[in-house]
Amino acid sequence: MSIDVVTFGCRLNSYESEVMKREAEAAGLKDAILINTCAVTNEAVRQARQAVRKARRDNPNARIIVTGCAAQTESSTFSEMAEVDLVLGNTEKLERKSYAQVAAFGIDDSEKVRVNDIMSVEETAGHLIDGLEGRARAFVQVQNGCDHRCTFCIIPYGRGNSRSVPMGVVIDQIRRLVENGYNEIVLTGVDITSYGSDLPGLPKLGTLTAKILKMVPDLKRLRLSSIDSIEADDDLMRVIAEDERLMPHFHLSLQAGDDMILKRMKRRHLRADTIRFCEDVRRMRPDVVFGADIIAGFPTETEEMFANSLRIVDECGLTHLHVFPFSPRPGTPAARMPQLPRNLIKERGARLRAKGEEVLASYLVSEVGKLRPVLIEKEGLGRTEQFTQTEISGGTAGEILNVRITGHTGRHLLGEAVAAAAA
Repeated sequence: MSIDVVTFGCRLNSYESEVMKREAEAAGLKDAILINTCAVTNEAVRQARQAVRKARRDNPNARIIVTGCAAQTESSTFSEMAEVDLVLGNTEKLERKSYAQVAAFGIDDSEKVRVNDIMSVEETAGHLIDGLEGRARAFVQVQNGCDHRCTFCIIPYGRGNSRSVPMGVVIDQIRRLVENGYNEIVLTGVDITSYGSDLPGLPKLGTLTAKILKMVPDLKRLRLSSIDSIEADDDLMRVIAEDERLMPHFHLSLQAGDDMILKRMKRRHLRADTIRFCEDVRRMRPDVVFGADIIAGFPTETEEMFANSLRIVDECGLTHLHVFPFSPRPGTPAARMPQLPRNLIKERGARLRAKGEEVLASYLVSEVGKLRPVLIEKEGLGRTEQFTQTEISGGTAGEILNVRITGHTGRHLLGEAVAAAAA
């Protein structure tokens, strides 16, 4: 065994896991399992602890190193586990020297925790990678951290304040990935619509997106990870309207559909803002599909408030829902608010998921008979430009095929390849 990485959470973590593995191998570390954790919910932390125990059972002689957001925000949770050899913070996990020290000197119990003050970090390095192992698309980190303080969210304390990667570094990396054969690039970060607020000239995400598409003309597909629609700038809206290489799928950091709950969450938008954004984008790109994160059972949420979250699914025309039953994170203001009964939170979560299944099924039916370019992820499976999973025979990973949609399973599409998509 050499280096194994277990990843939880967001696309940014997936990107960083690849950097971690590369740096650990370059440092000469062997027989180690790196567990890159997520801190979004209590369930995510529980799953990480479970993974630690399983890793130790299956690999009694391996070094187990725990890192990521949960390790950053609650290092003692993992350092107190007998199965864990070392806890690294979110900055330390990307530094070769962290792994070189372990490779050369082993792990001293007195230094089992190596976690810095994440709020003191002022820069985000543009870690260059040649691609992500086993993936048809590549993630490129353009930003890290968050300057906002939503009352339910622990992530700023795991990631620090917002830091942006300079545009030139981002473009150089994307050009390199395209030269290595990647047809699709995903821009990722913690709050990518805050991109540029710390850079000279204060460029916006729209500026970056337009520059990428102009400077890397051979890039076939550019995709954005989760965005905060209230921060979508004019240049971004212009790119959405004018360049079809920007994929027509936007995952919104929505969180709720009720104005009072949004205010108590300390969000920066109202329900009308999100509805207007979706209407504007759909007018520009009729083929667009929206996804959204929605929290069920936030403290003080009444049945009427919850009904507003259900209604906004139709009002925005959402297709892909990520539903999170509210989970109080220690240290956040929402954890100190009046809590709803757990059974009520679960029940509302189930209703939201049922709504999500309903709108997804309706969308899948509407796709039957259409011709869609599909990026093959692995044998038998790919995704449309709208990020809808599609079963298909033939094709190799990374190839884009024109696919006739012939049916669906209730969760994803079924299709038959017609031909390779035009370059």
